[in-house]
Amino acid sequence: MAFSPDTRTYPRASAATTAAVMDAGLRAYMLRVYNWMASGLLVTGAVAYAIAHTSLINAFYPTVQTPYGLAHTASPLAMIAMFAPLAFVLVLSLGVNKLSTTAAQALFWAFCATMGASLTNIFLIYTSESIVRVFFITAGTFAAMSLWGYTTKTDLSRFGSFLMMGLIGIVIAGLVNIFLASSALQFAISIIGVVVFTGLTAYDTQRIKADYVQYAYAGGPEMAAKRSVYDALSLYLNFINLFMMLLQLLGNRNSN
Repeated sequence: MAFSPDTRTYPRASAATTAAVMDAGLRAYMLRVYNWMASGLLVTGAVAYAIAHTSLINAFYPTVQTPYGLAHTASPLAMIAMFAPLAFVLVLSLGVNKLSTTAAQALFWAFCATMGASLTNIFLIYTSESIVRVFFITAGTFAAMSLWGYTTKTDLSRFGSFLMMGLIGIVIAGLVNIFLASSALQFAISIIGVVVFTGLTAYDTQRIKADYVQYAYAGGPEMAAKRSVYDALSLYLNFINLFMMLLQLLGNRNSN
């Protein structure tokens, strides 16, 4: 009798091979996203530190005489640096499918550098020791929540609307507090902000993982390269905002 192989095993083998390839691709993609995010944070920190510890600080926050003594005040250049990152975020978010890979990467680096310029004043407000301490607290919190978001079987998409509502509420409350200058409101904003950005870290990590097949994998190497920058931007913003909220809660202010 002629040998007749059981062809039913081939579909199973093919499916298993495809799953293994996609799993390896996902891990490589997530590593690329985290590398972009970490590199962006390094650029931001380097720019902020360089400006704060050189004569450039006078261009952003010159020292002026006030009724209470000498104080640093924000110059027009500092105001531009504060609001410029919003333009970069809009361009990167809306143009991810239209921009070339090189353009998306260049905009990401420019955004991170501009964000560093906008964060220069933290070295004027808080001690360097507390900034470093809060950074590592933020890094540990971010890593734990991102890992949980990547591994959990719980569908976090149902919390997306709640987290976005919380984010909008933080923005509105922050704008209102510019005029009120209420320490109690600022404390509440910081507490809620920690909860929101901690949740967004896990949510965005799971979203990136879920979107990998539809966008990065199906779109080919070019789309994967651009999407990795866009996804890194999402995680970067969560990290920076979580860091700022924790710094407001845990940072030690300079005595001068």
